[in-house]
Amino acid sequence: MTGIGQDVRQYGGKTSRVVVLHGGPGGAGEIEPLARELGKRGHSVLEPFKTRHSADGQVDELTAQIEAHCSPPVTLIGWSWGAWLGCLFSARYRTLVHNLILLGSGPFEARFASAIRTTKNSRLTNKQRSELNMLGASEGNIKDVARFIELSDLADTYARDSSSPPTVVFDGEIHAAVWREADEMRTNGSLLEAIATIQCPVLAIHGDYDPRPSEGVQIPLLTALPWAKFVELERCGHKPWQEIHAKEEFYRLIDNAII
Repeated sequence: MTGIGQDVRQYGGKTSRVVVLHGGPGGAGEIEPLARELGKRGHSVLEPFKTRHSADGQVDELTAQIEAHCSPPVTLIGWSWGAWLGCLFSARYRTLVHNLILLGSGPFEARFASAIRTTKNSRLTNKQRSELNMLGASEGNIKDVARFIELSDLADTYARDSSSPPTVVFDGEIHAAVWREADEMRTNGSLLEAIATIQCPVLAIHGDYDPRPSEGVQIPLLTALPWAKFVELERCGHKPWQEIHAKEEFYRLIDNAII
C-alpha cells in the first residue's frame, strides 16, 4: 500500500487493457493526469503504485497487479523511471505485454546522464537551485514534495498548461533503494541487455526540451532494438500530457498506439 490508500487506481472500466507506470522511483500519483485522460478517451486504464524496494520486486508486484486487474496482453506505458520498469517487465513477461510505450525515459547509457543536471541547473535561477537542493536530499528524502515537483517542472517543462498538479505521495526509501540498483544496471549494461530481449512493438516518445537527452534514449534503444520507433516532440519537456504545444500530437500518438 502507498500513502494514497490503495495499490491501484482504475479509469474507464474494471478490466484494464492499458497500464500506466509512474516515475520516481517512489513517485506514486504523478502519472495520474495521463491515466485519467486516457480513461476519458475511451481506454480502460490501470494506474498501479509501485511499493517494493528493488527493481525485481517492482516487476513481481506489477505482475500481480496486471493479473488481478487486467485482461492481458496489455499496452504498457512507462514514464521516466516507469519506462525502465516497463522495459524490464516486457523483457521478462512477454506474453503479458502487447506493446510498450516509453515516455520521457532516462538515458539508457551512463555516458549521456551527466548532461541532465547541467541542463536543469541552467534553467533555474540561483535561488531556485538552492531551494531545490535544500528540499531534496541525496537519499531521496524530500521535505516538501509539491514544491520540489513545482521547481523540477520549471526545468523540465517548455510551456505548461493550466491543469492542476496531481497529489504525489513520494517514498524516499523506495527511491533510494531502487535508484541505486537501476543506476548500476545502466552502468554495467544489464539494463540494455534486458531491453535487447524485448519482442513486442516499442514506441519511445521524448520531448526535445526534456533535460534527459533524447540521443541517450534513441541511440541505445535503436541499437538494441533496430525495429523500435522513436518520436521526438517539438516544444515539449518531460511531461508531454501537460505541454501546451505538444499534448495534442502526444495524445494522437498514444491513441494510435493503443490497440
